[in-house]
Amino acid sequence: MTQQILIAVIVLGVIGAFFAVVLYFVAQKFKVVEDPLIDEVADVLPGANCGGCGKAGCRAFAEACVAQGNMDGLRCAPGGEPVAQKIAALLGCSAEAGEPQVAVVRCNPSFCGEKRRSNYDGLRSCAFANTVYTGESGCSFGCLGCGDCVAACQFDAIHMNPDMHTPEVDEAKCTACGACVKACPRRIIELRNRGRNNRRVFVSCVNKEKGAAARKTCENACIGCTKCEKVCPVSAITIADSLSYIDFTKCIACRKCVVECPTHAIHDVNFPAPAKKPEPKPAAEAAPAPVAPAPAPQAAAAQ
Repeated sequence: MTQQILIAVIVLGVIGAFFAVVLYFVAQKFKVVEDPLIDEVADVLPGANCGGCGKAGCRAFAEACVAQGNMDGLRCAPGGEPVAQKIAALLGCSAEAGEPQVAVVRCNPSFCGEKRRSNYDGLRSCAFANTVYTGESGCSFGCLGCGDCVAACQFDAIHMNPDMHTPEVDEAKCTACGACVKACPRRIIELRNRGRNNRRVFVSCVNKEKGAAARKTCENACIGCTKCEKVCPVSAITIADSLSYIDFTKCIACRKCVVECPTHAIHDVNFPAPAKKPEPKPAAEAAPAPVAPAPAPQAAAAQ
């Protein structure tokens, strides 16, 4: 009995040693040597794993940078320019300064609160509601108000307005990672350049219906009247599918379109309030006409 146990132990030991040798040679054959520079680049990144760079996460972004050897076409939105410069120093290349961006909500419904035309009581998910629900105002293009963008943001930079039921972006916290853009099934959120002094002009509407139909669901809808397009001095505005769009790479923020828009669909952000025109002074009251002196009495006739 003891001899049988000893034989079994020896056999198992030989088999284990054999497979250990096999695994060793297989590991040597297929081992992947990773550049230590990847770890250095990954340590510089913020570690948010937000996907704003288009990669699966910060580690994948670091691998892409090292494999490419430069940062052409690669950008870490949360890290911004400081992180880009640090990575460029590690890679021994230069990083072009990109325009800082911010998420912009392009929906400004006029129907809210008691003006809602319908209520949604289903699953609180914009992705699901988009398949079965048009919206509180009846607009099939506007915000659904379920907050998928809020849940997607890892920087607490976006919240739902309780009265308007639309998201609002905290510019100070927004890193332009694009997570909210991807989460919105109706694409009402867009990344735009912050602009000089954080001033921007954009069309806050995505409704592609024709003017009359669009105004039925929202008083602030773009009606595609082309007035803004005609007044723009730099041809930054185009009209397609009855909807106006401002190219932020061309816009000079002259705000002529803002004044021209009849439905107030074009918004200007962070501009100083226009100076109030002085109120006309009331016309001076007419001075009473001078009273002519009474004629002197004629002298009595001599007697």
